Amino acid sequence: MIDIGVNLTDKQFNRDREAVVERAIEAGVNTLILTGTDIEESVAAVQMAQEFAPHCYSTAGIHPHSAKDATEASFKELSDLFQEDKVVAAGEMGLDFNRDFSPRPIQESVFEQQLELAIQHNMPAFCHERDASQRFYDIVREVRDDLSGLLVHCFTADKEALYRYLDLDLHIGITGWVCDERRGTHLHPLLKDIPQNRLMIETDSPWLLPRTMDKKPKNRRNEPAFLPWIARTIAEHTGKTPEQVVKETSNTARAFFNLDQGE
Repeated sequence: MIDIGVNLTDKQFNRDREAVVERAIEAGVNTLILTGTDIEESVAAVQMAQEFAPHCYSTAGIHPHSAKDATEASFKELSDLFQEDKVVAAGEMGLDFNRDFSPRPIQESVFEQQLELAIQHNMPAFCHERDASQRFYDIVREVRDDLSGLLVHCFTADKEALYRYLDLDLHIGITGWVCDERRGTHLHPLLKDIPQNRLMIETDSPWLLPRTMDKKPKNRRNEPAFLPWIARTIAEHTGKTPEQVVKETSNTARAFFNLDQGE
């Protein structure tokens, strides 16, 4: 099983990072993609991927929240990080018009520059999008033919946005949001619309703890070992078995990230 979105660099994992990876492996989640959200965290994610080899890989990028801090030197550092064997995607990059921690024009510019780097290095793009689906689509459409692949991670938007992305042949990442009866039920009927070779699953841990869990941890922290709960929810709403969902999403992730490791 492959968890394609793990924020293992987050401080919530400082005390037990090694144990978190061990529990994931015990739960059958033996491949983790560690997310880089700025230069510092991308460097840390690469180091952790090396430390926890062969089970971990990483991304390297600048999240839209951090776009305002990007400099010319940042893009040079990203190019250097893309040379690392453990880096399997460019990102996390994209647009966030929900929180607007960075001005929108800067978000767009930094996103466009990272897409160009992804193209130059022939790397797939690991992307974030919140309340910006039309602008995101417009930017990606201009370069889609040159990209090896693009994933909209932690998809939580509506049918219109989903169809836009599928029209561009993008990949879709589903998190524990789909297990949330308060805000994720709109995703349930959309799951059948995502082709099996476009869908991947992720915890986005330490956030988005699946609310369908029978027994939740007292600290409410999500971790990769809980990925099977997401697979079960997807299975429930697609008429598949959890084993089917795991096999299909793992195969899709392996192809997208060009991984050389079995399940």
